Amino acid sequence: MGFLDSLFGRSKPVRPDLDQLFAVPSAALTLEAGAGFRPTGLGSVCFAAVEGGAFGEVTRQVTALLDADTGRGGTPVEASRDSYGYSWLLARHAPEELPELVNDLHAVNGELEANGFGPQLLCSIVSFRDGAERPLGLVYLYKRGTFYPFAPLAGGVERRDNALELQVKALLADDLKVEPELNRWFPVWGAPGL
Repeated sequence: MGFLDSLFGRSKPVRPDLDQLFAVPSAALTLEAGAGFRPTGLGSVCFAAVEGGAFGEVTRQVTALLDADTGRGGTPVEASRDSYGYSWLLARHAPEELPELVNDLHAVNGELEANGFGPQLLCSIVSFRDGAERPLGLVYLYKRGTFYPFAPLAGGVERRDNALELQVKALLADDLKVEPELNRWFPVWGAPGL
């Protein structure tokens, strides 16, 4: 970055670091010990809508990749689009298979990036629940290389538990690179798996 960039307040975008996802299993232990939240075995990847056959082709490639890696039958990845037009890929595992889920999310992101969809990647979410069945998602912002907690309130209303989100932020500060700008903690209403 040059002098004029600094002078005019321009900055280079953060280079995505998908390996940050591998810190989630360690953070999950902290999250369970400190707040009682356990993994659900669900994780999803969100990217901007892709027109034409490209979305279908990359979905088939990702499904084939995960099928080959896991040896599981069936479809390990479910594709969907939300009401905002974003595309989602949802991966399922047993709750105790968090490292495998993270590997799948990393593979999905990596495959999308390798197929030219890197600029469309938005976020990845790993889902958790506590004993009272409150949902919590750890959201990885692809373009920022950071995480933030998202805690929607139950009942179908689009409200979030801000106090819980701030508690989780403080709890995971040593485990994950937490997004410092709270205005970037975007709500992901209706995210698959959450």
